[in-house]
Parts: sequence; structure tokens; C-alpha cells
Amino acid sequence: MNKQTNWKYILLLIVSFLVLGYVVFTSRYSDVQINKYEDIEVVKENKAIQNGWVPAILPNSAYEITETHDPAANTLFGSFKYKEQDEAGLMEHLTVKQGKDNTLEWGDFLFRVDKTLNYVKYRNKSVSQ
Repeated sequence: MNKQTNWKYILLLIVSFLVLGYVVFTSRYSDVQINKYEDIEVVKENKAIQNGWVPAILPNSAYEITETHDPAANTLFGSFKYKEQDEAGLMEHLTVKQGKDNTLEWGDFLFRVDKTLNYVKYRNKSVSQ
């Protein structure tokens, strides 16, 4: 190998090492938490509503509840499914967000509701819109 090839090889090793270090550091020290809850009882046991990770208007029949939050970035995303019998009760809490098609709001949360699938996605309002 000539000197130019050696330098390219060394530079490639350095860049690879830095990228690997960045990936390991960010994955190990990230504040992002992903939580999955079977139903509302597990949400309550884990105090996810008290912590502000899950909206308090969660229907009693809610299941397959997930939430992802990052306190450092003040971001929160989540979703859940519900039984059709609780749809009217859920919808009475939500109001239409002005200027946003198909977006509903309650408290510090924004919602998208798919009534055909009985599925809700939510996020906190502080995420850039």
C-alpha cells in the first residue's frame, strides 16, 4: 500500500470509530422512554396518567396503550385502542383544534381518532406544529 491509501484507511477507521461512539453514547444516555401497557389498570399502576404520559380521559376499555416520551426534548407521543362502547364518552371530552384538519384537543394533548379502527394517536401540544 502507498501512503495515500494508508491515510484513506486510517481516516476511514477514525470516522467509523466516531460514528460508532456516537451511536453507542446516544442510545445509552438518551432520555427517551418507550412504555407499553396492556390496559388502563397497568397504566394506573405505573402512574402514567399522573406523570402526564397518558391522557386522563383514557377510556376504561383502552388497551394496547403505548407512549414514548423524552423529558429533555419535552416530547410525548402515544396511541391506544378502545372498544366501540366507549367512543361517545371519549369524543365528548375532545374539541376540534382550529386550523388543523382531523385534529382534536383536550388539555395539553392533541389527538387523531380513527373511528373505523377504534384507534387513537395522541401527542403533547408543545411538539412543534
